[in-house]
Amino acid sequence: KEGGFLRFLYNPDTKEVLGRTGLSWFKITVFYIIFYACLTAFWTIMLIVFYQTLDAFEPKWTLDSSTIGTVPGMGFRPRPPESTVDSTLIYFKAGTDGTWKEWVDDIELYLKDYQRQESDGEHVQTCSFDGPRASKDKACKFALEDFNANCSAAQKYGYDYGQPCVLLKLNKIYGWEPEPYANDSLPADMPEDIKNGYDGRYIYFSCDGENVADKENMGPLVYNRANRIENYYYPYKNVPGYMSPFVFVQFMRPEHGVLINIECKAWAANIKHDRQDRVGSVHFELMID
Repeated sequence: KEGGFLRFLYNPDTKEVLGRTGLSWFKITVFYIIFYACLTAFWTIMLIVFYQTLDAFEPKWTLDSSTIGTVPGMGFRPRPPESTVDSTLIYFKAGTDGTWKEWVDDIELYLKDYQRQESDGEHVQTCSFDGPRASKDKACKFALEDFNANCSAAQKYGYDYGQPCVLLKLNKIYGWEPEPYANDSLPADMPEDIKNGYDGRYIYFSCDGENVADKENMGPLVYNRANRIENYYYPYKNVPGYMSPFVFVQFMRPEHGVLINIECKAWAANIKHDRQDRVGSVHFELMID
């Protein structure tokens, strides 16, 4: 019919717009307003009920019942820039005209939160083996003053003169605590220096080259403040002001111009090492020009 589409848009005989009268449009508009209001109210109530089952600080599922599990992974700093986020290579040129600044800046950025611990004073305490430990109400202060000058901002964390410090830490798992080895059950692949001085009150760290060439090119290592952290920093309970304890490993004479593959491990009875699942250890590469 001629003008059919225009008559569909507006029919002057019936006063219909798009096939509906004004009253019809009013009724369907009111219906959908009520419908979506009820739908919104329903889901709002469901979300409120759901959030009542959650704790602001403690996850509902922890340790064995969680997808994270009971074995912490490890992390390191400095991290490669975001443009190479999948890389684990620490690569720089040493010296006054070197390219090490971005690596130093990344460590400094990570440590800023440690320097602000005093602002969470009501939740942070000084801990010891004989005194208070980490709890659900208090975290242990991790003092940067305990590290010597070799791995400090004043010394550019060793990057300026080709002796880089790499920060090693355990990733946080709510409620996890380290378990000591029995004296007769130390792992066969545990480094001898850790075996000889093993104390069950500590978590130990070790780093080594991944193959023979890497071991030779890596050179001697120095751990700062030591190659271990005290167990009283655990368990992690998501307390405001909690800062993960860490150690620095410093490469004293790494071979320049060579890619060095490094694997670092944490040692406790309930820390397993699995490269595929990335638990208990961390891998990175080091190359210095």
